[in-house]
Amino acid sequence: MNFASIEQRNAIEQEMRWEDRDIPGTVYQAMQRTAGQHGARNAVTFQLLSGPKDPAETMTWNELRSMTAQAANLFRSLGVGEDDVVAYLLPNSNETVLALLGGMTAGIVNPINPLLDTEQIAAILRETKAKVLVTLRAFPKTDVPQKAAEAVALAPNVETVLEVDLLRYLTPPKSWIVPFLRPKNPVKHNAVVKDFRAELGKQPTELTFEESPEDRVGAYFHTGGTTGMPKVAQHKHSGMVYNGWLGKTLLFEYDSTVLCPLPLFHVFACHPILMSMIVSGAHVVFPTPAGYRGDGVFDNFWKLVERWRATFLIGVPTAFSVLMQRPVDADISSVKQVFSGSAPLPIELYKRFEKAAGVEVIEGYGLTEATCLVSCNPIGGVKKIGSVGIPFPYTDVKILRGTKDGVRACATDEVGEICVANPGVYAGHTYTQDDKNADLFHHNRFLRTGDLGRIDEDGYLWITGRAKDLIIRGGHNIDPAEIEEALAGHPAVAVVGAIGQPDAHSGELPCAYVELVEGAVVTEDELMAFAEEHIHERAAIPKHIEIIAEIPKTAVGKVFKPDLRRSAITRVYDAALQAAGLEARVVAVIEDKKRGLVAQLSGEGAVEEEAVSHVLGNFTGPWEWSRSA
Repeated sequence: MNFASIEQRNAIEQEMRWEDRDIPGTVYQAMQRTAGQHGARNAVTFQLLSGPKDPAETMTWNELRSMTAQAANLFRSLGVGEDDVVAYLLPNSNETVLALLGGMTAGIVNPINPLLDTEQIAAILRETKAKVLVTLRAFPKTDVPQKAAEAVALAPNVETVLEVDLLRYLTPPKSWIVPFLRPKNPVKHNAVVKDFRAELGKQPTELTFEESPEDRVGAYFHTGGTTGMPKVAQHKHSGMVYNGWLGKTLLFEYDSTVLCPLPLFHVFACHPILMSMIVSGAHVVFPTPAGYRGDGVFDNFWKLVERWRATFLIGVPTAFSVLMQRPVDADISSVKQVFSGSAPLPIELYKRFEKAAGVEVIEGYGLTEATCLVSCNPIGGVKKIGSVGIPFPYTDVKILRGTKDGVRACATDEVGEICVANPGVYAGHTYTQDDKNADLFHHNRFLRTGDLGRIDEDGYLWITGRAKDLIIRGGHNIDPAEIEEALAGHPAVAVVGAIGQPDAHSGELPCAYVELVEGAVVTEDELMAFAEEHIHERAAIPKHIEIIAEIPKTAVGKVFKPDLRRSAITRVYDAALQAAGLEARVVAVIEDKKRGLVAQLSGEGAVEEEAVSHVLGNFTGPWEWSRSA
């Protein structure tokens, strides 16, 4: 269907109610239908190494359906019922796909980010009461097995650990060497350890149980790394199938091939991509266990596109930024479109990538709490750079504001909180922790995203800020409280304010401003060393720490972060302009009702306008020339 304008989007909704559409009730039923239609076609490919001629393993739709049934049967044989949890701590592989799909068919699947520290992994396992954990067998150059063992020792509810051995993806002589290089894991726990592949092979290729006819929770996805226990969002089968239906309806055909170097512990790869494959019958390729982080992926990326004749590329702004530092050294004429998500795409990077790849870039917006998709730039329609496009069919977006008399809807272009209702929103039960659901919904229907934004006269959604104050580093959510609590533990520190400073590569990087205890003496380098020691999540370690005389505060004594953001914007933009040899400088950072914080530059800009645009276009924040300068 066409999705080029808000009118076409409305027409899709008017055609039929969502509830009346011929949509499978569960993810497995959707896969059964697709296998019946496209059984011999390629479904999922995994490539351990990044070379364009390295071995790869492909599952057809018939094979994927059969092996998913085996995985679901295996989990049921281990005591997993509909309300029980199968967690996995894995990099990408075909086994990861089977753990995901089999886990949600037998019970509730819980992907966990292997980059989290052991205590957080254990906290998630305890919160979800996981019975089974699927993870890696000891393998060179990865600490995942060690983390898994330590986490299971702290989560006695885990009864069985199923190990995935990546050795089977290697060929001689590498496959001969690995057994000698395997690290030994001295950590002891009480769970039974079994080989995932060996146990799969013992199971029938048809389900040994009947799926419930009622819609139910099929997945738990934790939110981005935070201090302590990450929140765990609940995803129902209907929401996951909805994400897949959107992909099939608006983007992918059965003969599409999608190159997706994103991790399968994140909703982006699991729902908009893998679920779209399951509903449409398209083919997805996952290169290397670490995706974009894998050895040689960026260097070989364009050749991988040529190898698989990829029609769609999936990425995030940080990945596109690195790719633009590599020449397009292969035939990529098969590519039709590129989809970018997880964080805003800088204007300059948007233009460079479209020019280099010669294809349309579609920028989208979603969040874990809504099972993912909310909006995207209209496909083939008018793009408003800086906007996240128009809401998807059957997604109702409201801009709402709290008042002393209750909640009211904002007028056109008026900024308020972005609130979402769609089939992916589990109203009233978004998180497993009941206390986290308090005050999360308006009118018992609209999920409060914590993002600030506006809707313009053409129905386009614009994000102008974040009420919930997260730092988003390359699509990775960082709670500023983790940085603030760690630095506040230093005896010389009185007050800390952590924010995201602009970054041309990652969108934002964490930075911290510090007010010292009266009379205390400490250097910024000493505070940085303290932060590196006490902040457990590497991504949350500040890029910049600055001691200032007094942290700006509100009337009630809270840190006033907009002033800190103004300071960071000025410092980062000025440094970028100076490095480019330009004389323009930031003279003010103002609050604009529609655009959020806007940097104002000195000078009329007649001579330097293009050069300044080229430099500051690498950042996501808006800027303009100051008329008073």
